[in-house]
Amino acid sequence: MKKKPTSEARPSRVALITGASGGIGRAIVALFAEKGWIVIGVDRHPFGPGFPSNGLFIQANVGIPDSICAIWEQVAAFTGQLDALVNNAAVQVSKPLVETSVQEWDDVMGNNLRPAFLLSKLSYPLLKSNGGGAIINISSVHAIATSRSVAAYAASKGGLLALTRAMAIEFAPDNVRVNALLPGAVDTPMLRAGLSRGHLGGDTVQLRLENLACKTVSGKVGEPSEIAHAIYFLADSTQSSFMTGQMLVVDGGATCRLSTE
Repeated sequence: MKKKPTSEARPSRVALITGASGGIGRAIVALFAEKGWIVIGVDRHPFGPGFPSNGLFIQANVGIPDSICAIWEQVAAFTGQLDALVNNAAVQVSKPLVETSVQEWDDVMGNNLRPAFLLSKLSYPLLKSNGGGAIINISSVHAIATSRSVAAYAASKGGLLALTRAMAIEFAPDNVRVNALLPGAVDTPMLRAGLSRGHLGGDTVQLRLENLACKTVSGKVGEPSEIAHAIYFLADSTQSSFMTGQMLVVDGGATCRLSTE
């Protein structure tokens, strides 16, 4: 019987990353490429210069179901191997629940939750045929502790956490691990846009960021590269082979302190 090649003997590992043009997405792309992975990135916005030359960038909206099939056709034409799927794409509606329209609610669910289901479903056979792999769903601390005016976002991220556990159970027999990463406050365009909700004092974005940093145990707002390294840990089977169905919170300690303290 032919011996199965080791991870060292195999070709470069391949990762599919959604939301690749965003703050965290760009950091994920850069780190995986630095580690020698071939990266396939997907985003509704152009990536611009700097995407890895040996990879593939697909400009498409994962919030449109028909786009998922078109994305997958390009992925399948590009590679017959997949080692990791990072479901990172997300949108946020910052307004009170009673002011949130059905269209806005559906848009959040259609971008934050449904694509993870569809892309995981499509990726699973390729991950399985490769001898296993990893799916990392980027949830949020809002799945476990939230604030006002982000109800739709929090619900979508909570659903992603439940989906992670369900997929982990179903995919485990084929060595496909599924975990969720829950970032806290990370300095990204999405975070800065959300600072207008009025939950923090300060007349400028910088003052609001500083006020937000004071609310974390670590006294700082996270950087996208810090989240990328945590995601890489979950993707790399040499580091996290005994982890599946779990949530990894990376929030500077924000959720460990009592709100009454």
